[in-house]
Amino acid sequence: MSEKWTTANIPDQRGRVALVTGANTGLGYETAKALAERGASVVLAVRNVEKGKQAAARMAGDVTVQALDLTSLDSVRTAAAALRSRLNRLDLLINNAGVMYTPKQTTRDGFELQFGTNHLGHFALTGLLLDLMLPVPGSRVVTVSSTGHRIQAAIHFDDLQWERSYSRPGAYGQSKLANLMFTYELQRRLATRGTTIAVAAHPGMSSTELARNSPAALRLPLTWLSPLVTQTAAMGALPTLRAATDPAALGGQYYGPGGRFEIKGNPRLVTSSPQSYEVALQRRLWTVSEDLTGVRFPIGESKQTPVPSGSTATM
Repeated sequence: MSEKWTTANIPDQRGRVALVTGANTGLGYETAKALAERGASVVLAVRNVEKGKQAAARMAGDVTVQALDLTSLDSVRTAAAALRSRLNRLDLLINNAGVMYTPKQTTRDGFELQFGTNHLGHFALTGLLLDLMLPVPGSRVVTVSSTGHRIQAAIHFDDLQWERSYSRPGAYGQSKLANLMFTYELQRRLATRGTTIAVAAHPGMSSTELARNSPAALRLPLTWLSPLVTQTAAMGALPTLRAATDPAALGGQYYGPGGRFEIKGNPRLVTSSPQSYEVALQRRLWTVSEDLTGVRFPIGESKQTPVPSGSTATM
């Protein structure tokens, strides 16, 4: 398929059900809008229901709203229960919502805000909804990461919640690295099922509200340089949309912008950092995430040998 992949390449989505987190604005909004326009029944999973309804009103097609606050495991469980009561299948789960460079804060459950929102909230949501996906051929879990997974990034198992010290970019990098490790370990566990796959994507540098919590020293230069180094939210959503809908996509793949340094451009296959492919770390993070969230997935651990970094084969 051409590297100039656009929304015109999205196959007909009629009959498919998609859930997009953080879908009332930015990348999530553009992702949900494009899926709805291609015929999918789309659920906007958002913290602010009123804003979600306003976003849904601007979209064509079958679009509904579900309250979801990823900073609260109680909210995640309540949302999952509500979705299970109204849906009999789920074709696409798009873990898009996120926070970036926030001041030191914790979620309602005491987790560092970026790790708790970007990783643990989505980990729990996926585990609670996965059995709606497993019987559905072609179903996909798409998790949105970031090039930030390379910046000051490590999984700080000795201080996951940054209680001893705190770095905004370090905590963000940890959360985005966790998104990728979660995707790769999830795919390994799904591989024997043959129905659902896990794929990751990143938007490059897109013009959204995500960086609103950045320190002023960083935010002001970004504002000045934005026209030169960023792309629209609609373009930034394309890697996610390709990961979700391209018939050629395989489990364990990672999509990002095709331009220089993956900053912007039409989506293509990319590779993540060598650290993100470390299987022992992926499995350790999975176990810790289960313990922290109390969520157990309806799939067991796979002993399958992982593919090498950057491979396009199913993990």
